[in-house]
Amino acid sequence: MKELPIDSVLPELADVLHKGRNAVLVAAPGAGKTTRVPLALLDAPWLGGQRILMLEPRRIAARSAARFMAASLGEKPGETVGYRVRMDTKVGPKTRIEVVTEGVLTRMLQEDQALEGVGAVIFDEFHERHLQGDLGLALSLQSQGLLRDDLRLLVMSATIEAEPVAALLGGAPVIVSEGRAYPVDTRYVGIRALERIEEACARTVAEAIRLDEGDVLVFLPGAGEIRRVHTLLSAAGLPPHVRIMPLYGSLPAEAQDRAVAAAEPGERKIVLSTSIAESSVTVKGVRIVVDCGLSRVPRFSARTGMSRLTTVPVSVASADQRRGRAGREGNGVCYRLWTEEQHRILKPQSTPEIREADMAPLALELAAWGVADPAELHWLDAPPAAAYGQAVTLLVELGALHPAQPDKPTAHGRAMAELGMHPRLAHMILRAEPLGLGAAACELAALLSDRDPLRSRNIDVRLRLEAMRGKRVAAEADEAALRRLQAEAAVWRRELGIRDAGSDRDIDLCGVLLALAYPDRIGKRRGDGRFLLSGGRGGAISELQPLSAAPYLVAAEMTDAGTDGEIRLAAPITTEQLDEYCAPLIREETEVAWDKSAQAVRARRRVRLGALTLQEGPAQNPDSALVMQELFEGLRQQGLDLLPWTKPARQLQARVELMRRHNPEWPDVSDEGLTATLAEWLAPYAAGMRGKNDLGRLNMTSIVEGLLSWSERQQLDREVPTHLTVPSGSRIPVDYSDPEAPSLPVRLQELFGLAETPRIAGGKLPITLHLLSPAQRPVQVTRDLASFWRDAYFEVKKDLKGRYPKHYWPDNPLEAMPTNRTKPRT
Repeated sequence: MKELPIDSVLPELADVLHKGRNAVLVAAPGAGKTTRVPLALLDAPWLGGQRILMLEPRRIAARSAARFMAASLGEKPGETVGYRVRMDTKVGPKTRIEVVTEGVLTRMLQEDQALEGVGAVIFDEFHERHLQGDLGLALSLQSQGLLRDDLRLLVMSATIEAEPVAALLGGAPVIVSEGRAYPVDTRYVGIRALERIEEACARTVAEAIRLDEGDVLVFLPGAGEIRRVHTLLSAAGLPPHVRIMPLYGSLPAEAQDRAVAAAEPGERKIVLSTSIAESSVTVKGVRIVVDCGLSRVPRFSARTGMSRLTTVPVSVASADQRRGRAGREGNGVCYRLWTEEQHRILKPQSTPEIREADMAPLALELAAWGVADPAELHWLDAPPAAAYGQAVTLLVELGALHPAQPDKPTAHGRAMAELGMHPRLAHMILRAEPLGLGAAACELAALLSDRDPLRSRNIDVRLRLEAMRGKRVAAEADEAALRRLQAEAAVWRRELGIRDAGSDRDIDLCGVLLALAYPDRIGKRRGDGRFLLSGGRGGAISELQPLSAAPYLVAAEMTDAGTDGEIRLAAPITTEQLDEYCAPLIREETEVAWDKSAQAVRARRRVRLGALTLQEGPAQNPDSALVMQELFEGLRQQGLDLLPWTKPARQLQARVELMRRHNPEWPDVSDEGLTATLAEWLAPYAAGMRGKNDLGRLNMTSIVEGLLSWSERQQLDREVPTHLTVPSGSRIPVDYSDPEAPSLPVRLQELFGLAETPRIAGGKLPITLHLLSPAQRPVQVTRDLASFWRDAYFEVKKDLKGRYPKHYWPDNPLEAMPTNRTKPRT
């Protein structure tokens, strides 16, 4: 067997794992860690004949590593070495090394938390920091700590910072293998002005084919860019012996294997790849790398509750991994479509997926594991609290977690977790099966888990389902993608025992199925292709198409930019379907509220689905207690002037308030006091009332009197009378509008013979006298009548006598006879 750089550290690694439980192995690209380490540990005494699980982040890498190791033993996959990836398993009864992908490891742990029969778990290419990889390591550490103190854990990577990982593994030893990489000439070529990334890429590839030897590996962000570069290169006049081959995760396994295999003799190949070829996978014959410097990664928005794929610049570590692909088999060259200045501002490492991914799958896995709080486990990066809390809320809404105990999975939640797909899609399939829609749900789940197989502007999901069933032939369809989706849907149907093959009825119920998966994305049209979603967000269809006019739809895919995210995939749903299939989401509510403009309580019945109002109208017989509560709220908002206060009622209120100023034990009948105690004094009179018109029937004088005891009424009449009798015999009402200074408007002549100012409140408060002329015009205001007679009367007399000569103006007012006439009676 050919010697590889990793071989020199294998004895040290074996010794470390013999003496301890955990280790970190840092090995440069090309060192051989992926295929040599599992085989080197196979006969370790501590393994005791148990199996080794090796986690590979990508399916193509898992299959490739297993095949290589099996071949080195002279075997086929499924004998000593096997693999388990989604939709493809090669494992037999004698298998000792299983190469598995991240989701498969999580399922194995959930099915057997102790991992009986497994002696070691190896996490390869851990620097990629996928969410499922972090979860697998966290669960394995807890299993090791609580159930399996003999379990070995080994983390391997080429570019990861080893110290934090070693600390997470309890201070595990770090072993370093320098590897053996051939020199790679790095050329920063940049992008020309007004040149698209695909055009720059195709131009650079064509130049590299002409100038350099070997096959070309091109890194692009996604399948769309790969297709566009493929088209440009096909038209570029390349030599006939150059073959162009795509490589991305959703390609069929056979196509992926052809892309990574060595070129046929006499041929050269150009492999157009996503970041799938960044690590683990060796593309045979590559001496040239063309790197566009971009990567497409999932980003979850806690603000909107939605994930999206975002194109971001690669990190320095990823760029170095990509460049290293050119130096695996000989001297190479790497063309970078950015400048050295741009390179200096790249991030050192990629952001771990756990910081920015949808937490719903993680929250469901932790609940199934039995963890109430992510803090119970050990993480390199803990799940973000806001996104995790939002995920728990979604799982409760989907019925996966108990509402009263959101850390406990329901039976439905456990069934969802066992499916190993996103909780939304798992819920959709499980709920669709009893409705006879299981086959269509599996097809939609496959469709929504992968890239769009139709290159069409029409966002209707039904078109995709028809294409998957062969009912629609579209020039824009990707036939290979459709076949792959059909195969994946068939696997899920087989695993769930679903026998129905689907029907035309399913097509019409696409919106119902999407509503099961996305109850927060049911949209109601509000004009111009814009929709309000049940989750409270807005959504919009960017250009006019049939779904723009749909009264209701369900958005399966949309962006989260701006106020209204762009809807990318959707299906219509009718009000009848909402009533029939989404009844658990619909609630009827009666809203009772004060209408300020109408100055009355209004009661409306609404049928709602989340933020959507499906029906609305006046409510019949609303709760009388709620009506009264809102009536009182209206009085608090708009003030007690809404009540039918008469002048006598206000006078009574002022008299009681005056008494309270001198004795705090009296009731507080001020507007402030009455407002604070509305429910206590007004409720007995307000039954059946809704607004100002009804309140107009109230007798406020009687109501205020009702707040006083019999003795208080007697005292009030005695000490704060409504009227005072003056010397002329007239009974004149007292004005209490100013509680600080009650006043008595009285003609001057009616007070002749009165020496002192009248007092009320048991003699504590002098009345403010508003002295009037015979024509009832103001003459003087005083609270000291004796002083007025002594100091001011004679001046006033002169003035009044001149204006009213027929009236009686005595020289001595204290001895004169009072009169309410022109002259006193004789």
